[in-house]
Amino acid sequence: MRFSVVGRLLAAPPPAGELRAEIEKLAAQEWRHPITGAPIHFSFSSVERWYYQSLRQRNDPVGALRRKVRSNAGQQIAMSDAVRQALLAQYAAHKSWSIQLHRDNLAALAETQRELQPIPSYTTIRRFFKANGLEKRRRLRQTEGAKRTEARLLDREVRSYEAQYVGQLFHWDGHKGSRKVLTQRGWETPLLIGVDDDRSRLACHLQWYVGDERAEIIAHCLSQAFQKRGLPGQAMSDEGSAMTAAEVVQGLSRLGVLHKPTLPYSPNVNGKIENLWSQVEGRLMAMLEDVQDLTLEFLNEATQAWVEFEYNRKVHEETGEAPIVRFLAGPSVLRPSPDSAALRLAFTKTERRTQRKSDGTIVIAGQRFEIPNRYRHFTQVEVRYASWDLTQVHLVDDRSGQVLCRLFPQDKAANASGLRRALEPIAPKLTVPPATGTPPLLAKLLNQQAESGLPPAYLPKDDDGKDDDGDNG
Repeated sequence: MRFSVVGRLLAAPPPAGELRAEIEKLAAQEWRHPITGAPIHFSFSSVERWYYQSLRQRNDPVGALRRKVRSNAGQQIAMSDAVRQALLAQYAAHKSWSIQLHRDNLAALAETQRELQPIPSYTTIRRFFKANGLEKRRRLRQTEGAKRTEARLLDREVRSYEAQYVGQLFHWDGHKGSRKVLTQRGWETPLLIGVDDDRSRLACHLQWYVGDERAEIIAHCLSQAFQKRGLPGQAMSDEGSAMTAAEVVQGLSRLGVLHKPTLPYSPNVNGKIENLWSQVEGRLMAMLEDVQDLTLEFLNEATQAWVEFEYNRKVHEETGEAPIVRFLAGPSVLRPSPDSAALRLAFTKTERRTQRKSDGTIVIAGQRFEIPNRYRHFTQVEVRYASWDLTQVHLVDDRSGQVLCRLFPQDKAANASGLRRALEPIAPKLTVPPATGTPPLLAKLLNQQAESGLPPAYLPKDDDGKDDDGDNG
């Protein structure tokens, strides 16, 4: 949300002396809260602070605006060491107690042990239990048991547009070829995925694939375009299922690229890439019409040669310059692209999974993955993966998004050997003796009963079946 407010200032920096006026416009604009949908305004100082935070982190402008994790996150600073030891001792002796029962017994114990006061709140104690993996255990054996639609007004005029800076806006789309290629499965119609720059009309990358349009080939093509030319400020595509797949949308967000889908049934909005398809069919495919047994490999080689040595070097009829010349002339807002490994990790989707406590596994696409035992106290885990490549699954911190470790599929054959790793400690262990004797709360209740001076409200039963008065029954 913060990046969407200041993203336009980074993608298209205002001229010198006009930054304050642009920030004031953003501060006066009405926005929609990302969760509640309610209208919201941001102050001038907030927008200005977000802008400079992103500007200082050019390689990760989105990460600079994320919520910072508190330095004392996960620490119960309001809880004394004596309280921690008392709770650990209670849990060691009574693992089946609820957190509320633990707190009530702690409150009763604090009446006789002043060092336990003040008593922490229920929420603080609950966080302490969760952070240390102190989960309630049952006494009895029991089994544990969006689509977004947006309407737009049709009374708006249509105007041609052009980005002011190189790298301000990239277009990408897919195109079904007019010729079939010979593959191992027979003759197939290839699909061309292309990326071009709005201002220069430079074809950043074109590549043919076999099969239907899917997120895997979109991420593959975008990664090559970014490594060839750099990271843009914004990217535009249609709202096809592959274009708006979670891996693609979240990947662009992690790279600091603002995704701007076109309106439904409005190919003219993405017309620059559509014009490229007419060039592909009119010149490239026309030159290949007499090639017999056309293969995908040869088609891609011919496409790269045509793009780099003709299309990008030929004067564009609308701009009056060759795309490569206009691209190099700038001005440019392109950012350096990360390496292949970082791009592969970026184009993944984030999902939450429930860890099965019996064997420390989660299920992804019907396949089980093992969670390292140092994270065994996590009930819900956040993972990042691409649906087409389950060899790269990562466990991430749900607060900061940092990758914690790589997850591997469960190997039941290897597990059958009986070898098991030692459990890694979740938190520093405190050596305290377990609580013994009558629990504090029960002792308190017994004392109240004794202080009342009344006998217990029940009649004892003799072994001979008679009451205390000697009568039967």
